[in-house]
Amino acid sequence: MLEKLTTESRNENTYNIDAMSIKDVVTIMNQEDKKIANVIETQLSVIEKTIYLVIDSFQKGGRLVYIGAGTSGRLGVLDAVECVPTFGVSPEMVQGIIAGGDKAFLQAVEGVEDDALQGEKDLQKMDITEADTVIGIAASGRTPYVIGALKYANKIKAHTVSIACNKGAIMNKYANVAIELETGPEVLTGSTRLKAGSAQKMVLNMISTAAMIGIGKVYQNLMVDLKATNKKLVDRSNRIIMDATGVSTDIAEDYLQRSNNNVKIAIVMILLQCSYDEAHKRILQADGFVRKALNKEEDAE
Repeated sequence: MLEKLTTESRNENTYNIDAMSIKDVVTIMNQEDKKIANVIETQLSVIEKTIYLVIDSFQKGGRLVYIGAGTSGRLGVLDAVECVPTFGVSPEMVQGIIAGGDKAFLQAVEGVEDDALQGEKDLQKMDITEADTVIGIAASGRTPYVIGALKYANKIKAHTVSIACNKGAIMNKYANVAIELETGPEVLTGSTRLKAGSAQKMVLNMISTAAMIGIGKVYQNLMVDLKATNKKLVDRSNRIIMDATGVSTDIAEDYLQRSNNNVKIAIVMILLQCSYDEAHKRILQADGFVRKALNKEEDAE
């Protein structure tokens, strides 16, 4: 079966990579990587469908849950973890599950990806509901652990999505939406941490970022819902306020304090010259969207 997967095929451009100069190795890798964006472009419509499913889950109080094994699982965990500081969400809102548990993130745990029942059990531990979106990630598209998880998620009537790097993947049969990223043979045969992994990472970036935009976590192109939990993030918060309003550093710092370190509220207070209570009320009435809270037309820039 494996020999039929394009991710496991030999790349005719790299048969002699062991005899190449380092310059030629990085050149051919770069040439192969350039193909990734074109592959993703063919899947934009299904990626869009996926994002609307995730937005639906968020609006219902549900979660986005990534699940995978090996590199695919690690990429899901990585994207989930980064949503917390980027968008100011709770760790529960976007979660990543990797076959073998947390220890598998740092060290390969062999054999766990073949256990379909464990995929189901790991989702059961999460108390998955129909309000959640479960995204199964597997380069091969045939990983039993992920298939087991998707089957269970379907029983619960959660939204289900598969991300595979082979067309017609078995996994697709168990997903409401199937994203097929046919990245082709790797530079090193079967090393799907390369093009396949890069493609998966780019798509996960799209899904989480666009879904967060869809629920009001972004104003213009600014991360207005980040939490100022350390000096770097306080500085970034001040810069965001300055960029959004055109005020000086001193004024931005003053309003960040007056808004209880809430960037959205600070921006609305400055642009509408209103009180904290008024800005807070407007943000709530606008479901968290700063542009709506400002209650005026603004040209997207």
